[in-house]
Amino acid sequence: MSPWVAHLAGLQLSIACCWAFSCHKTWFSPDFSLPGDFLLAGLFPLHTDCLQVRRTPQVTLCDRPDSFNGHGYHLFQAMRFGIEEINNSTALLPNVTLGYELYDVCSESANFYATLNMLCLPGTYHIEIQENLSHYSPKVMAIIGPDNTNYAVTTAAMLSPFLVPLISYEASSMVLSSKWQYPSFLRTIPSDKYQVEIMVLLLQKFGWVWISLVGSYGDYGQGGVQALEDLATKRGICIAFKGIMSSSAQEGDKEMWSMMRHLALARTTVVVVFSSRQLARVFFKSVVLAKLTGKVWIASEAWAISTHITNVPGIQGIGTVLGVAIQQRLIPGLKEFEAAYARADKGAPRSCSKGSWCSTNQLCRECQTFTEYTMPKLGAFSMSSAYNVYRTVYAAAHGLHQLLGCASGTCSRGQVYPWQLLEQIYKVNFLLHEDTVTFDDNGDLLSSYNIIAWDWIGSNWTFRVIGSFTWSPVRLDINKTNIQWHGKNNQVPASVCTRDCAEGHHRLVMGFHHCCFECVPCEAGTFLNKSDLYRCQLCGKEEWAPEGSQTCFPRTVVVLTWQEPISWVLLAANTLLLLLLVGTAGLFAWHLDTPVVRSAGGRLCFLMLGSLAGGSCSVYGFFGEPTLPACLLRQALFSLGFAIFLSCLTVRSFQLIIIFKFSTKVPRFYRAWVQRHGAGLFVMISSMAQLLICLIWLVVWTPLPTREYQRFPQLVVLECTESNSLGFLLAFTYNGLLSVSAFACSYLGKDLPENYNEAKCVTFSQLLNFVSWITFFTVASIYQGKYLLVVNVLAFLTCLSSGFSGYFLPKCYVILFRPDLNNTEHFQASIQDYTRRCSPS
Repeated sequence: MSPWVAHLAGLQLSIACCWAFSCHKTWFSPDFSLPGDFLLAGLFPLHTDCLQVRRTPQVTLCDRPDSFNGHGYHLFQAMRFGIEEINNSTALLPNVTLGYELYDVCSESANFYATLNMLCLPGTYHIEIQENLSHYSPKVMAIIGPDNTNYAVTTAAMLSPFLVPLISYEASSMVLSSKWQYPSFLRTIPSDKYQVEIMVLLLQKFGWVWISLVGSYGDYGQGGVQALEDLATKRGICIAFKGIMSSSAQEGDKEMWSMMRHLALARTTVVVVFSSRQLARVFFKSVVLAKLTGKVWIASEAWAISTHITNVPGIQGIGTVLGVAIQQRLIPGLKEFEAAYARADKGAPRSCSKGSWCSTNQLCRECQTFTEYTMPKLGAFSMSSAYNVYRTVYAAAHGLHQLLGCASGTCSRGQVYPWQLLEQIYKVNFLLHEDTVTFDDNGDLLSSYNIIAWDWIGSNWTFRVIGSFTWSPVRLDINKTNIQWHGKNNQVPASVCTRDCAEGHHRLVMGFHHCCFECVPCEAGTFLNKSDLYRCQLCGKEEWAPEGSQTCFPRTVVVLTWQEPISWVLLAANTLLLLLLVGTAGLFAWHLDTPVVRSAGGRLCFLMLGSLAGGSCSVYGFFGEPTLPACLLRQALFSLGFAIFLSCLTVRSFQLIIIFKFSTKVPRFYRAWVQRHGAGLFVMISSMAQLLICLIWLVVWTPLPTREYQRFPQLVVLECTESNSLGFLLAFTYNGLLSVSAFACSYLGKDLPENYNEAKCVTFSQLLNFVSWITFFTVASIYQGKYLLVVNVLAFLTCLSSGFSGYFLPKCYVILFRPDLNNTEHFQASIQDYTRRCSPS
């Protein structure tokens, strides 16, 4: 930067200062200044701002009637006390004294002017813009304050080019952590990001997910509300209403009435108020005026324990107030120091001589009049903030201690610059009344927090600590029994848009907020995972769940095992049938040449008995877990075996009809049938046809073991796939046609000789066959469990047993119990009787 440009910039700043004070006669109090080897500046709100329209860039005169701020007064005294304590000690800065320049910053203009004044070169009243600012040496080495974020942002931005340390005691906004914008800013109050984290944890602790947010205009309130909204939304908390109070808001005005109306319409039980003290007072005056009661109010650190809020008339009835407060610490000796100040003779304010350019806002007339009984009471909130000022002074002193090399017992007195002090302050790490003071890379100080609750004893306010927050590990502890809730029976108020759903019901969002929903039961086969309350998840293939379930259950594997009692009964019946078949075969073999056996078909009976035995063996494939061999054989073997039996039965009945009825009527057909072995040929062709159907079935529609999941939600049915195939239906249909043929042929022979008349028994057996399969298919249409196999086996046994009993049992009876009927004479007599009946009279 060229010298003439630097001179022009400095001249402009000087003109600005001159304009600002040209219209005021200035006064100052001696207590605002203290000479020393190194000066620290302090910015404190000893008076409140006066909202007025300014038409010229004049600095607000802070010292006005009825504008005194007791809180700022305690901060002011804390800095004076800290510097006096350091100067009276030889441990920290042994041969160096600290001085101060204190300013009343009741407004933005007062804060701006104070900053300019502190940047002036020592002994001058102007700022010199140098080409190399690292060698710029203003009148102060560091600045302590100001008290709020809006002022701190202005001051930090102005000091950044000069790298003059600015250490705030109350400006907690997150924007000030940006070292790119504010490289020389530090603070002894934690950043709001920690406060926001605690507030969200507090909301989660009590299950409050439907809340309203109110903030004050400015970086503190707006930034805090935005950060809180972002984090709360990520944690599943819904913001029903968000409002920002303007800096000009007044209780009962249109803006505040609108905000109260929206808060009432939002129907939230919990309202978080992230606001400065001044606008928080306006807000709660409006709350009382609107009679907005019965809520839980969450207070930010700026007003949680401030009497500026608690003395609002009628505030006791607004509900429960919980807040975040920095862990309380005391300054030993501060109360005594303030009392001594009140007793001391402070002298009258002095007038600045003309042209001296002394500060307008280094004056507090009311402070001059305090006595030990009229001075402001040092409450918990002011003590907490005063302690921040106190440790700020000590942080700057420890930085100087390191910079000046005072560890040797003597401090050097050479030239030092503010940026050098800034480097050292970042490095400080010391213990102050059992409190560790150190800064992180962002210039922030970690501190523990307390969670407090307001208590009222009549009209007297106090607060109690109900919990604490620690960073290592991150944990929020709340003693819920210490909270006096405003509701009935001291119950924790709920703040939700919709109550939690019953178990197994998922949330169906209604509208814009995910906290407002309808409860819908999960469908059967799905369950509600607690990690996702808005969607039901499918159970695994081997699991099931009823409607409205929050967990899945293992499916029961269904199979007809060998160990079940019903299986024992069926197996015993089938084994008995096999024994009867074998026994009958032996009996027929022994009496093969007898008329009964020859009339039954002779050696054809062994084929019929064998086919029934084969069908009976297929029954064993229905027990136990299905295997590929069992699936291939159990239905096909039965179908083939029963088809052979029906073929033999049909041809046997047909052959008797030909012999007795058509041998004389159509002799040529009869001779051809006998000569060409029509009976054997028919049985072979019919059996081969069924065998071909079964082979095609097994090749094209191969029955396979399968786990069936669809029919029963809670079961896994182990079965074979044959019942669903076209091959099974073809084989069954073929056997059905053979059954009808056997029934028809036996019925046509109902008038044959008695020894050859099998119509009644065969008809009865075929009726049983039809009934068993009709029963099976009826049951299969309405039931698909494991006991369907039982019905299937019963159908098999009924078919086989009816065929055996209808055809073979009568003959066995004659052989065993009526041998007198098992002779040639009896059969010839029966034939002769039939001939007489059929011959024309």
